[in-house]
Amino acid sequence: MSERLLVLVRHGQSDWNLKNLFTGWRDPELTPQGEREASAAGERIKALGLHFDVAFTSGLTRAQHTCALLLKELDQVSLPTIRDEALNERDYGDLAGLNKDEARVKWGEAQVHLWRRSYDVPPPNGESLKDTVARVLPYYCQHILPRVLRGERVLVAAHGNSLRALVMVLDGLTPKTIPSMELDTGIPLVYRLKGDSTVESKLVLKA
Repeated sequence: MSERLLVLVRHGQSDWNLKNLFTGWRDPELTPQGEREASAAGERIKALGLHFDVAFTSGLTRAQHTCALLLKELDQVSLPTIRDEALNERDYGDLAGLNKDEARVKWGEAQVHLWRRSYDVPPPNGESLKDTVARVLPYYCQHILPRVLRGERVLVAAHGNSLRALVMVLDGLTPKTIPSMELDTGIPLVYRLKGDSTVESKLVLKA
């Protein structure tokens, strides 16, 4: 019986994570700590004896670099890797590049909290989490899930909000519960799926 293995990893700490900036589709690199987080995630995956048939990542450098570091630790640097903007982070629009504390001063704590934590209220010229789900889930259903159900072992290195869209479906979360769910940088989520695409088991590989 095939494993139907799906492993999700949020990228390691980026330079803008460190600086407390809204990032979205902007393209900062990993910090040295972020590189260590990605490599450590690869080590924890390798310790389980897992390897992959294909990897997916976003169009952004921090996720691609994380993916490369994961595959280096797994001795799978030549693994076929598919990059697609459908897996990009949520677009923060006019907030991108702004310090989160400064944004609270400019627009008020309540408004910034609403933009960050509501399900369907987007920041100016950006995406809500609902918009991100509407972008990510069709890609997952068309390109990632069929491979998993065929028995391919799939690695996805992406972003907090694009992966929350997947976790929302996998874990059966709702628009009310998903906004409060956080994904830590560099922590792999190991899913094994049933033949009907629901979750058979989930393992969080914490440090």
